[in-house]
Amino acid sequence: MPANTAQKDDIIQQQILQAAQQLFQKHGYQKVSMDDVAKAIGKGRSSLYYYYKNKDEVFDAVITAEINEIFTEINRMVGQATTVEEQLRAFGITKTKISRKRKAFFDALETGMNADEISQYVQKKQVIQKRIRKEEAILLHHILDQGVQNGEIATLDPKTQETIIYVFMSSLRGLKREMYLENSYARMEPAIDMLVSMTMLTIKD
Repeated sequence: MPANTAQKDDIIQQQILQAAQQLFQKHGYQKVSMDDVAKAIGKGRSSLYYYYKNKDEVFDAVITAEINEIFTEINRMVGQATTVEEQLRAFGITKTKISRKRKAFFDALETGMNADEISQYVQKKQVIQKRIRKEEAILLHHILDQGVQNGEIATLDPKTQETIIYVFMSSLRGLKREMYLENSYARMEPAIDMLVSMTMLTIKD
């Protein structure tokens, strides 16, 4: 495939996903059709079917793009930090802020769904959440491994490291849920700072 053709295909796919993401957030997954997406980008419906077989494939691609954006930003912020403590803090704060921004999108997807459709969507969300948690765990393992190599933290056996990461991630999810319930994020950064400090007490050399 010529380079200019591949570039054109990439641009069209980006347009499709951006339009679909906006339509899903505005109207909910069920109320959006392939015709709606095609109309939003000024293309015929057949153009969409060249890239995606159906709306489910478009949805999966939108979610994949969302996840990739999330981890691009988390990795960028973690990469700007220099110590393990700073990296854990950057991870926690960036993840929580992004989750807050993305919540409206994921909530809007349920608009117009009946009970069966919501059940199917919940199953999809569970798959998405598992993928996100796996990627988060990989990044946290990398942070801790680098900390050991740099002499910042104690050498950790695999089981201990797994437990520390599990507790850290679970605590972040708990904080996030409480903030959603309270509809207030004023205590987010102090709470994450405390969580990071407690984690560092456990792993300091």
